[in-house]
Amino acid sequence: MTFDDLRVFVAVCQAGSLSAVARDLSCTQSAVSQHVKRLERATGVQLLERRPRGVVPTPEGRVLRRAAVDGIAGLDLALRRLGELARGDAGSVRVTTGATTVRHFMSEAVVAFRTHHPGAILEFRTETSSRSCFDALAEGAVDLAWVTVGGPVRGIEQRPVVELPWVLAVRADDPLAHRPRITAADLAAVRHIRLPENSSSRGHLDTAFARLGIHLTSDTSVADWDTAILLAGLGVGHAVVPALPGQGSAEAAGSPLRFLPLPDLPPLSVGWAVRRWEALTPLARAFANLVGQQCRPASGDVAAAAADDVDLDPVVQ
Repeated sequence: MTFDDLRVFVAVCQAGSLSAVARDLSCTQSAVSQHVKRLERATGVQLLERRPRGVVPTPEGRVLRRAAVDGIAGLDLALRRLGELARGDAGSVRVTTGATTVRHFMSEAVVAFRTHHPGAILEFRTETSSRSCFDALAEGAVDLAWVTVGGPVRGIEQRPVVELPWVLAVRADDPLAHRPRITAADLAAVRHIRLPENSSSRGHLDTAFARLGIHLTSDTSVADWDTAILLAGLGVGHAVVPALPGQGSAEAAGSPLRFLPLPDLPPLSVGWAVRRWEALTPLARAFANLVGQQCRPASGDVAAAAADDVDLDPVVQ
């Protein structure tokens, strides 16, 4: 049994096909099959089951796959950290998040990071849900994931950075626009622009609505918070969205929108998810802390965080 055998086995489980992995590795299907057979000889059990449309792991194969994924990701992370410790600022930070996160939560941190670590590379990978972000972390494809913080996830640590209150985005000429706040009863009477169905923020919001007994009227669903706000400005409907950084200044600058507080809804907790905080490279930790500083402007200058290791409190170990 070799490390390459385990890597190929995990790839086959993910692809569901020996031939697809062979194409990716530029080798023959027979060579891929030999990796799996070596593992089966070493373990004494069948690891893959052939199906009409490919292969799936057996129950024994699922046990090995879970252990192999954890081991491979952990070793890859350790090797990256050793390499970056040797290279200093010449390494990279791989981040996964939603489509609008960088603009709202990371823009100043990106500038500060580039200033203090000019030799480093920031790589961003867009995902559509927290679940996809967790999968990318588990596979070792990224170092950091910006997510809606929720319940425990096996092998993942979540650390909240900021609590976002909910607001109702309405046009300035809407009858609700001059209300100081919006109640649950108000929400039941408006047409909603819904957040993405598979998103954690949508799940959080739907749970809150159910507890308040709110039944929504909606014929519009969007891909992200920004699109919901845009459509609200066009008069398509009303959007319940988190209070994002910069919304207040946009409203003061003459925006056609008003963002009205929704005190009945519990805030949305967002922040970082990682495999293990203590295993992060110095560069990844520096970027995570810079983002934390940007989300807490009262705590000081964003650039100053490059030298300060602000340890965010873990909520899930």
